[in-house]
Amino acid sequence: MILKLVSYAGNLFGFLFLTLSIASGLYYISELVEEYSEPTKRFLTRAIYGVIGLLVSLLIFDKFPFKLTVFAIASHVLYLQNMKGFPFVSFTNPTFLLSCACTVLNHYLWFKYFNDVEIPPQFKFNPNYIPKKRATFSEVASFFAICVWFIPFSLFVSLSAGDYVLPTAEELKKTDDPTAQPKLRKRTINLVRVAINNVRGFIRSSLRIFGFKIAEPEYDRLSI
Repeated sequence: MILKLVSYAGNLFGFLFLTLSIASGLYYISELVEEYSEPTKRFLTRAIYGVIGLLVSLLIFDKFPFKLTVFAIASHVLYLQNMKGFPFVSFTNPTFLLSCACTVLNHYLWFKYFNDVEIPPQFKFNPNYIPKKRATFSEVASFFAICVWFIPFSLFVSLSAGDYVLPTAEELKKTDDPTAQPKLRKRTINLVRVAINNVRGFIRSSLRIFGFKIAEPEYDRLSI
């Protein structure tokens, strides 16, 4: 009985450490993307073309389903449209909303395809019927990681929300025209950093409610 409780505690701590590790990794990647937005844009654009080429190869050589593969290619072409305003994104943009819908639908359709083990009705009582070869777990996992999840996940980590702020004093000094009115400038707020900082702020607030003394961080919490 005690050993079972220890295993539950170990699983809980393992899950917590894994979650914190993933969050820390995403936070670090988002900082790199925010600093090197142009190289990231070029990398993602080439990666989209690479995945499209891979899907075409699977269609030709591995006889993947035509309609489903064409839909996956069309989804990646749609992802490519998000690169026009990269790294800024508007949550009300039809292209962004349609990309999210395609990601969910892509996952569902491919999962249904790889999980289909039913024998066609005309072959159910045929002793000579040879069922189609099923993909192994590593093959399915690799396909989903590269052809289904990689581009949407990379876009989510890379995209930023635009926030207009007043120019700083240093920027005002650089203007040659003293009569020029200060113009709002656009800054990037990475979505992953916003989400992680908001979660951290919620946890700090919850701990204070229970009487824990939590010091405020040195940086201001980002919010959209």
